[in-house]
Amino acid sequence: MHIDMQLRVTGIAGCLLGATLVAVGATTVSTSPARAVPAFAEQTGQPCAACHVGGFGPQLTPFGRAFKLGGYTLRLKNNIPISAMAVASVTNTKRPQVPAPAGFSSNDNVAFDQGSLFLAGGVGSHLGGFAQFTYDGVGKAWSWDNLDLRAVNAAKIGGKDLVYGLSLNNSPSVQDVWNTLPAWGYPYTSSGLAPSPANGPLIAGGLAQNVLGLTAYAWVDSKFYVEAGGYSSPRAGTLRWLGADPADPGDIKGIAPYVRVAIEQPLAGGTFELGGFLLKANIRPGLDRSTTLTNHYTDAGVDASWLKTFGSDTLTVNARYTNEHRSLDATCSLGMTDGSIPTGPVSSCANGSQRELRVDASYYWHNTVGGTLGAFDLSGRTNPSLYPESRVGKPDSTGFLMQVDGTPFGGSRHSPLGPRFNMRVGVQYTAYTRFNGSRLDYDGAGAKASDNNTLRLFTWIAF
Repeated sequence: MHIDMQLRVTGIAGCLLGATLVAVGATTVSTSPARAVPAFAEQTGQPCAACHVGGFGPQLTPFGRAFKLGGYTLRLKNNIPISAMAVASVTNTKRPQVPAPAGFSSNDNVAFDQGSLFLAGGVGSHLGGFAQFTYDGVGKAWSWDNLDLRAVNAAKIGGKDLVYGLSLNNSPSVQDVWNTLPAWGYPYTSSGLAPSPANGPLIAGGLAQNVLGLTAYAWVDSKFYVEAGGYSSPRAGTLRWLGADPADPGDIKGIAPYVRVAIEQPLAGGTFELGGFLLKANIRPGLDRSTTLTNHYTDAGVDASWLKTFGSDTLTVNARYTNEHRSLDATCSLGMTDGSIPTGPVSSCANGSQRELRVDASYYWHNTVGGTLGAFDLSGRTNPSLYPESRVGKPDSTGFLMQVDGTPFGGSRHSPLGPRFNMRVGVQYTAYTRFNGSRLDYDGAGAKASDNNTLRLFTWIAF
């Protein structure tokens, strides 16, 4: 990790945006984490495997992390700072979805999931970043997507190397360099046609593209990372113009603070990271100002990652635990959980908690063929007012995610369509053991968690 800063920045640029898209979906986000920006590969002359595990994004190598922390500033030659990405898939669920997704069949859907345009590059040695604009092929709409604009500098502190800077971004954790936090976490691509649990922590995409934040960070001796800042909500009209829904989850009252710390050290021949994070937010749900109450969220958690190379093969392990306390005073006061005003005291309706654990491990052979296995567990206290979609009034969802994929051009620059073209094809399978509260009859209509098991075949290209 004690590599000259200029060298680290060099390789990373080529890949970082080349694969840094994530549609993270994630429940979290709009549809899914899918990311790749070859403009940086052309800018730096590096193959995507220099910055990305498996030769495609968004998993970053140590080299890729250093490039992102350095502000995407390395430039070895002039290039056009524009890239594009597209994801298409076939999605099958164990049982037909009722009701069917709008505009699609109840099962076996072929879809253009999303397409994105990127503006990405560095300006001089202190400014850089990327902005993503995405067409949602399921929702049939354009919107702004991930944004990370940086101002950086380097210095010495106590004889140690210091990289420090500012990040202007629109989703807590999109600026993070480890693949543990939600914005760039597994699964790295998904479809809006696949069923997903109704709940999750706010930090897991609940604010993505609905906020704008400024954070300051420092990376000391290539070991210690600290970041702090805050997020606020742009005007509702501005968000609508950008294609976002300002009413979901609502607007932030004041500033939502965000803190991130991490330490990275060699371990067992690899690179190990251990960190923590905190997000607090007071939100007016649905932009409703008829009450002075707000919804209070406190998301705190720990994360860890380990990356080890075996020649041209790479093993990664990522883990995240999040504990969220939520007090939805405004929502309960307004009767917005199930459409009716609660009859009991607001406190009994509003207070709840969620705990989420996510773990995944990947192995990539020659940066070409890879397999990933992940597991997730979301649980929380019973509260029928907060979780009306669950027959038992709980948010609990548990399951496994498996993926096998191939990236024929990620490890070199010998694509038949030129150095900017990269492609990944893969098969995903998601298996649920609990869904929205229980294993059996979670909706009161006889549905089982396993009915939502999903098989997905996808093609993901970047150019």
